[in-house]
Amino acid sequence: MIRHSLLLAASLALAAAAHAAEFKLTSPDIKPNGTIADEQVFNGFGCAGKNVSPALAWSGAPKETKSFALLVHDPDAPTGGAGWWHWVVVNIPAAVKELPKGAGKADGSALPAGAMQVNTDFGAPGWGGPCPPAGDKPHRYVFTIHALKVEKLDLPANATASLAGFMVNANSIGKATLTGKYGRSK
Repeated sequence: MIRHSLLLAASLALAAAAHAAEFKLTSPDIKPNGTIADEQVFNGFGCAGKNVSPALAWSGAPKETKSFALLVHDPDAPTGGAGWWHWVVVNIPAAVKELPKGAGKADGSALPAGAMQVNTDFGAPGWGGPCPPAGDKPHRYVFTIHALKVEKLDLPANATASLAGFMVNANSIGKATLTGKYGRSK
């Protein structure tokens, strides 16, 4: 009986791991743990990038998914522990499986219908690319796509990234991540 229970538990754990491993986030512009290109780097704060959001695609989301949310965060930013929010997009329809390069325009015009951008730590909505302090070690930029159990997050127009993150995590039924790195010497 104990052996049967252990086998059943092991089988369920493997099935859960296999299901979780199916949900993937990829980008032709950012290789896993690779260096983020100057095209995606912020243009300001001493950085001279083009500030173009990367193309992103996801697959293998849970079948119960009703919408998606994308959160891009730099946990290495010197903010006293809060990190830095670079892009927050909520209410991405469940039928959408990718965002094209440049989808992070501040006005939201390149996003799928119904999707909404939330203000980032740059103080405005839209993609705000990497721009770590000069001379700091390369920072990690963690892109996380969340599959949500709701069609829409009811957020106010002036919602903060932290509020959006709270609501996303409260409704997430699965997530996939992609991490890129960027540093600058001067």
